[in-house]
Amino acid sequence: MFPLLFVAVCVLVAVGFVATIALMFRNVRKVRRSGHDPFTLQADLTTRALNSAMLAPARTAEDRLHELDELQHRHVISAEEYVRARERVLSGQ
Repeated sequence: MFPLLFVAVCVLVAVGFVATIALMFRNVRKVRRSGHDPFTLQADLTTRALNSAMLAPARTAEDRLHELDELQHRHVISAEEYVRARERVLSGQ
């Protein structure tokens, strides 16, 4: 009985290894088809997440007002745009 049980366990382990390798190849193909490098995918995703606006610290109203002042000083935005943007910052939007 032991030899039969031993063979059954060995077969299950072998099937598990084959299935794992097949899934790995499938995932690599799918990642490559989507235009990404499967070997750097985790680093790419981590970098994108860390650089996203969602994880960036919230800017204070003072910082935003200072930026608006500089934009107006450099004539990037008009006086009307400056007033509207300043009102939005001060109202908390």
